This record gives sequence, C-alpha cells and structure tokens, in this order.
Amino acid sequence: MKLIAKKNAPTDKYDQLSFVRADGSSSQCSMPRQGILPHDLIHYVVESALPFEFGFLSLVARGADPTFVMESVHDKSNAEFTSDVTGDVTADVTAEAVQVEAIVEALQTQLWAGEFDTEMFIYASDMACSARNTAPYSFAEVEPKTALFQPALALAKEWAAVDFSSTLALNFK
Repeated sequence: MKLIAKKNAPTDKYDQLSFVRADGSSSQCSMPRQGILPHDLIHYVVESALPFEFGFLSLVARGADPTFVMESVHDKSNAEFTSDVTGDVTADVTAEAVQVEAIVEALQTQLWAGEFDTEMFIYASDMACSARNTAPYSFAEVEPKTALFQPALALAKEWAAVDFSSTLALNFK
C-alpha cells in the first residue's frame, strides 16, 4: 500500500494522509498537527519494524475504513472490535490492533520528550495495553530505541523537510 502524506497550508490544523491499496482502491484521513511526527506516520514506523498483521495500516491495507479502525482502537472502553475486512474476527486481530496502538502512543510520548528511555517506553506500552485488557507486546527480541525511536526520528526529519502543499510518499509492506 502506498501512503501519501500531504502537508497542508501553514494555517491548517490538519494534514492529510491518503492510502492507495494494491487493488487500486483508496481512502484518506486527517492527521492532526502535533509539532512532532504525526501519529499516523508513527504507525508506519511501528508497523514496518515489528511483525504485526493487524495494526492500523495493515487493516486499512486490507480495505478497512481508516476512521472505523481509529475509532475502534482509540476507544479504551472498546475491549473488542470487529473487523468487516478480515472476515474472521479473532482475539488476535483485536489484541494486535491494541498492541500496535499502545506502542505508537508510547513512542509518541518518547518523541515529545526528545530522548528515549527504554524502561519508560515499555512501561507506557504495557500500561496502555493493560488499560484495554490486552496482554502487552514482548520486546524480548527487539531493541526499541534502534528499531523504533531512531527510525521515527529519521522520518520526523524527512517530514519536517516537506514544504507546505507538498507530499511525502511511503510504501507500506
């Protein structure tokens, strides 16, 4: 799937992210400006680096509406959601989507801090999963600073260099 992130006018509060799937279908969503790498582009970093099949971008690549996935996973009271895309809603779909969101939130916090604290990152990810009654992701075989934080910083630098009314294209799996 191709992601096309468009940086809108300087006075806009949102930028735009378009998804062009392998079958040619497309959808889009707004990305709130946050002063750091946009949340949905942090998903790109996390889902490109870790072996998830049912994160936000993977579900959108399968045909899910981005707004549906965002609302389902961001709602901490929604312990389980159904995917009209995968056809077989399982605990794996829900658990992975929640784990990805928790990791993205924890990485976003580290980007706001401007430096990486492995212990706090894992703690934040674990707590976000716990708040959604989901087992946390095990980072036993991953060094999060190298696998996630450094690529997020590199993408943030690339995004910052994009001129207003211009785009950044990324290929996702």
